[in-house]
This record gives sequence, C-alpha cells and structure tokens, in this order.
Amino acid sequence: MLTLGQVVGAGALGAAVTIGGFVVEDIVGVATPWVGLSTAAVTAGSGVMAQVLARVMALRGRRVGMQLGYALAASGGLVACAGVQISSLTLFVCGLLLYGAGSATNLLARYAATDLAEPDQRSRAMGRILFAATFGAIFGPTLVGPAEALGQSAFGLEKYAGPWLLSSFFFVCAMVNVGVRLRPDPLAVWAEGNVATVAARSIRVTGSLRVIATTPAARLALLSMVVAQAVMVGVMAMSPIEMKTHHHEAIIPFVVSAHMAGMFAFSPLVGRFADRFGRLVTMRNGAFVLVLAGCAGTVADNVTMMFVSMFTVGLGWALVFIGASTLLVDTVTSGDRVQVQGAADFVTAVSGGVAGILCGFLLSWIGFSALALGSACLSLLILLGVSGLRRREKAAVNTG
Repeated sequence: MLTLGQVVGAGALGAAVTIGGFVVEDIVGVATPWVGLSTAAVTAGSGVMAQVLARVMALRGRRVGMQLGYALAASGGLVACAGVQISSLTLFVCGLLLYGAGSATNLLARYAATDLAEPDQRSRAMGRILFAATFGAIFGPTLVGPAEALGQSAFGLEKYAGPWLLSSFFFVCAMVNVGVRLRPDPLAVWAEGNVATVAARSIRVTGSLRVIATTPAARLALLSMVVAQAVMVGVMAMSPIEMKTHHHEAIIPFVVSAHMAGMFAFSPLVGRFADRFGRLVTMRNGAFVLVLAGCAGTVADNVTMMFVSMFTVGLGWALVFIGASTLLVDTVTSGDRVQVQGAADFVTAVSGGVAGILCGFLLSWIGFSALALGSACLSLLILLGVSGLRRREKAAVNTG
C-alpha cells in the first residue's frame, strides 16, 4: 500500500530533478550561480512540509498526512508548470516549495513502515519502502523527453513545462492510492498499543531538537542525515549542469537514473545489513562510499566516471540515511516519535536546500571537480562522529 505511492512519488521527483536547473538557466541565463535554486527550493519546501505533515500525522494519522502531502505536491507541480510557461522565476520557485511536500511525504513514509515493525527489523522495513521508490526514481528521469514532447505537441507548452504537469498527475495517483489502500492507518494501530500516544503531545521544532540533543546517538543520527543530504543534493544538483557544459545533455536522464538506483535499489539489502551488523557500522560504510563518490566526481568530463560518482553518492546516502533514521527511531521515546521525526527531516531538508544554493556558487567559483572533492571531505564528519560514539559506548561499558 505504501509502496505504490513511493513508486509514483519518486518518479515525479526524479523527473523534476533532471530539469530544474535548466529552467533556472533559461529564465536567468546560462552559467548563473543561482542554478542550484531549483533544488534548494524543493529541499527547503520538503523541510517545512515535513514539519507540517508530522504535526498533521500526530493528530490525524499517517494516511491523512500523506494525502495532504501528495495533494500539495500536485498543486506545486501545476504552479511550477505555469512559472515555466510564463518565464517567471518567482512563480516557478513558489511552485517548487509546494512541490517539496512530495519529497517530505515520501521520506516520512519510511517511518510509517517502522510503526508496526519489531525493533530488530526496523531497518528492513524502512529499506523495503525505500526500495519501492526504485522503479519510479529510475524511470522518472527517462520520461522527461517524452513529457517535454507531449507538452509541446498536445498542449502547446514550453519545452521544460511538460514534465511538471506529468509530475502533478503522478502525485495525484499517489494521493488516491494512499487514501484507498493505507487502511488501517499504521500509526493508529501502533498508538493503540502504546499508552503514550503521539497525538497526546504537541512540541515545536525547537522542542523536538532538544529531545534529540539529550541523547548522543540521536545527535549523531541527525548530524549524519544532515551531512549525507547536503553531500547528495550538492553533487546531484550540479552534475546535470556540469554534464550539459560538456555537451552530454542526452545522457543526463540516464545518469540521474543511475543516481536514483543507488539511492533506492539496494535499500532492502541495506536494511538487512543495518539490522544484522548495527546502525553505526552501516553509517560508517555509507560515509566511506560517499568519500569514494566525491573522489570519482573529480573527473567531471568523463561520462563513465560521472555514472560511477552519481551511483555511489546515491548508495552512500542510502547507507547513511537508513542507518541514521533507524538509529533515531531506536533512541527517541514513543511520545515524541512523530514530531521528532518531522523535525529531523526539517533540519535535514533545509541543509540540503542550503547546499543546493551554495553549490551553485561553488560550481561557478571553483568548478565541479573541487566541489566533488569538498563533498568527500565533508563526509569524513560522519566517520568522526561514529568513531566518537563508539568510543563513548566502550568507555561506558568499561566503567559499568
């Protein structure tokens, strides 16, 4: 029931990621440092909507919250399409902020999968949901060309307007699927077995972050998600722009598909790995993969290496994200669960938005190769955090 929503939602997001930067270039001008604005708007919108939807879910359940998220994303796609059509950057960005609700909903669905899962199977449940996004994420970018052609021929739209219209249709399908099939609501079932229900509490982002700050493991989980998201968004958003400058525009949808495959295709295996060997080992391995991805991206004019870089940055993100998300679920109390999850996704998404804008300027100033190498260095923060927490745990065991 959750899986079909992941498929169509990821398909819509994958298609949009492929062309967002091109729309900004068309409106503002080629080689503008603001080329990362589209990705930043989607990720920032995702962060705000994650908090809003978490509050709705805490009061009304997962189903209502997810339906609202997909509906807002569909509306955002229509607004973005209008912005492309009339060459209005303001309207386009406003549409993307709403469009980010689709990303927030897809990410919050991974927590819905853990509502009824046993503690030693939470990563697997999360991995299965993320895996469902594989099919939409891989094929979504390949639909960009047909959607552009259909929009131009059937509706008389501008070149890059059609994919946003198609994305809205996908999100409507996801909304209908959740409304019909997500019954019973998993959060409602979980609450029935827990006296401290989520709906009984209402805490703001700052309160949720204070809850996270009280536990070293939760702090590390949030730090790891923030770093992985920033690295992934920065490399992902700038890669299509860099490839276009090397006249590889026809290959871009397939490179983005490879990236999406890295993010989602191995999620079930990542989940099993995390449940068997632990969250920290999974996060550590993910950080290593992100470092390798950044090193591979330094050869930006080589198509093969761009495939490798984009795939591995997606895989590294999956390892860190599943490990860290499950670690967060393991460490927060039941009464704070949903809103802490929303706050974590808010901070994570905002960090991705900041990375999207910043990397646009870095691309203009230092070039893609240096940007990729910088992302590799940033990933080392996760390794340092994991090592620090493991030392703390060993010291606690020895003194105990």
